[in-house]
Order: sequence, then structure tokens, then C-alpha cells
Amino acid sequence: MMKKLFKNLLFKIFIAICLGLSFGFFLPSPIARIFVTFNGLFSNFLSFSIPLIIVGLVAPGISDLGKSAGRLLFITAIIAYGSTIFSGFFTYFSCNAVFPSLLTNEAVANVQHPEEGMLSPFFTISMPPVFDVMTALILAFLLGIGIAASGGHALKSGLNEFKKIIEMVIQSVIIPLLPFYIFGIFLNMSISGTAFTIIGIFGKVIGVILILHVLLLVLQYTIAGIIAKKNPFKLLSVMFPAYMTALGTSSSAATIPVTLAQAKKNGVNSDIADFCIPLCATIHLSGSTMKITAMALAICLMTGLPHDLPIFAGFIMMLGIMMVAAPGVPGGA
Repeated sequence: MMKKLFKNLLFKIFIAICLGLSFGFFLPSPIARIFVTFNGLFSNFLSFSIPLIIVGLVAPGISDLGKSAGRLLFITAIIAYGSTIFSGFFTYFSCNAVFPSLLTNEAVANVQHPEEGMLSPFFTISMPPVFDVMTALILAFLLGIGIAASGGHALKSGLNEFKKIIEMVIQSVIIPLLPFYIFGIFLNMSISGTAFTIIGIFGKVIGVILILHVLLLVLQYTIAGIIAKKNPFKLLSVMFPAYMTALGTSSSAATIPVTLAQAKKNGVNSDIADFCIPLCATIHLSGSTMKITAMALAICLMTGLPHDLPIFAGFIMMLGIMMVAAPGVPGGA
């Protein structure tokens, strides 16, 4: 069922991005605002759902791991933070070697308040989450580790039923509507001129970041491929729909359903996937750390601000911690 559900997802996402960027040139504002209104509603629903997804997938995943859950949680957190820090320093040293010559005579354009050119929805409906992302993570840890330690069956059975509800919401609501959501995001960006303005100003920087992303992904998947004895490039190709979804939503947390399905398609153990992916989507943001570090360094170079290693070392290490609170909001990082 999951294989059939995700079969054409990458194609749909790619078409949604292309159509969104194209339709922004000619689509009448009243019609475009319909999609913007849908985006506002769907975004609020995602914000409401994300903490529930984390609890519904992480808590049962931890409880299913049994007595090793606490140890695995500690190891996963250490690896995630270490990977995020590595990404930051890898980006700093790479960009510090390339940017000085690449950005010669470049200056930061005066692009303030780009949201002023974007369309507003006809109406919004507030959908405040039951609790925030950090509360969801802590609650999932407490429930999962507590059940694993105590061996409680009643609460574990309830969590498994809740997990089925969350999976049904992901499969029946979130995944089918994601392409429309991504279309609306790029449509509004195209209408406001934000997408092409940012690409025009930071085109060189974005090009370097893209190359670094590819290098980091190849490194990560090569390590994973060696451990799992699988072709890293085949693993990467299977995960591509998740990458495109993340590009469109600007949210690791909103991409959890796609990442989860593609990881299982790659042969990842179901219990490990249910535990690690929602968790690492909220504590392992090496890609966001890479982008922010590169952009910050570029702005420092173009404005004459100091950018020596001690300054950026503290910045990167704190960024790794701050990223934990960012994924609850699309574009939060």
C-alpha cells in the first residue's frame, strides 16, 4: 500500500514546483488567493499535527525497542548533534576558502519585508497544537522509555492504536495534499518575486551550498551504505521524494511522513525508522545548519563584518542546539 501511495510522489512534487513558479506570472490574484487560503489552512493543520505525529510515532517506537531504548536514544542524540556540528564546520571551512574570491565586489541588496508582496488568504482558521514540538519530544521520551522499562501493556496498546490513527492521517490526508501545498508556496513566492530575487542575489552562494549539500549527502550515505552493505547512490535515489518535499515545505518536521515511508522502502527496520526519523527530524538539522552558516558567512563577507573561526565556532555549536526548537514551524530554521 505504501509503495503504491508514494509511487508518483516525486513527479507530483516536481510538477507542483514548476507550475507554482510559472503560474505566478499570469494567474489572477483572486484565484491565486484560493490556493494561498488553502496553504494557510493546511499549514495550520500541519502545525497542529506535527507534535501528535512525533508522539504517535516516537513513543511506540521507543517502547518497542524495549530495555535498549534509553541507550539508543542517547546514542542517536549524540550522533545527531555531532553530525550537525560537523556540517557547520565543514561548511565554514569550505565557504571561507571559496567565498572571498567568489563574492568580490558583491553587495547585499536592500531586500526588506519580502512578505509585503505576497498575497494574503481570504480567511484563516486557528489550529493551535495541543503542545509544542519540545513538549511532544519529552512526552514521547517519557512514555516510550517508561513503557519499555515497566513493560506496561495497557498504555502500550493505547499508543499503538494512536499510532495507527496518525499513520492513517499521514496516508489519507497529509501525503495526498502535499503537492497542492507545495504548489501554493511556490505560487506565492513567484507572485511576490521573492523566489527569483533571492536566486538573483544569492545565486552564487546557493550554488556553493547545493554542491556542499551533495557532498555531505554522499558522505553520509556512503557511511550508511558501508554499514548496511548497500549501494549509497541507490539509497539516495529512493530518498529523493523526501528531499523535494523538504525543498517545497522548508520544514523537516512537515517532511516526516515522506521520509518515513522512503526510509522503510530502503529497508530500514520499521521500529528503528518509527523511532529515529521523527526524532532526528527535530534534532538533526545538518542541512539547515549548512545553509545558515554559509549565508551568515556570505553576509559577513559582503558587509565587512568579522568572520573569524572563534566567532563562527560558538555560532555553529549554539546553532546545533537552537535547531532542536526550529522544526515545528515551516521555515523555522
